[in-house]
Amino acid sequence: MQLREPSQRVSPRARFMWATSAGLEGAALVAALLVVGPVTDWLPIPVWVVGLVALVSVAYAVGMPAWRYRVHRWEVTGTAVYTQTGWWVRERRIAPMSRIQTVDHAEGAIARLFGLATVTVTTASAAGALEIVGLERDRALALVDELAVQADTVPGDAT
Repeated sequence: MQLREPSQRVSPRARFMWATSAGLEGAALVAALLVVGPVTDWLPIPVWVVGLVALVSVAYAVGMPAWRYRVHRWEVTGTAVYTQTGWWVRERRIAPMSRIQTVDHAEGAIARLFGLATVTVTTASAAGALEIVGLERDRALALVDELAVQADTVPGDAT
């Protein structure tokens, strides 16, 4: 038996959020290299290295979001929360409702610019929490409420 992909996609705006984050990180790295090289004599950095880092950063900011969007999915059933994440390494995780300990909602600065949020489902698993990144804010808030009610009605001790 093969595990199917979860049915729900994250918001299409998540691609722009991921691209913006990657672009800002790349710009910060290039700026740091441009400052570190001239300011510190102990780490001379040739201009071509800075150019290469800038080129790789742009390629990453353009390519990663589309690839990641194709992979990131989620689904909630009556018995479990199911996620699929990654853009390089794909990970599928299932958290039974009876094991859910907390459900959190978070909105980072860049996510807020795009009206997006992250829902984190914490269980007693050593693998850590499940995250659904890139949900529309209203959908994320509704999902938190839905999961809190659903997890509370399922018998179990969440351990």
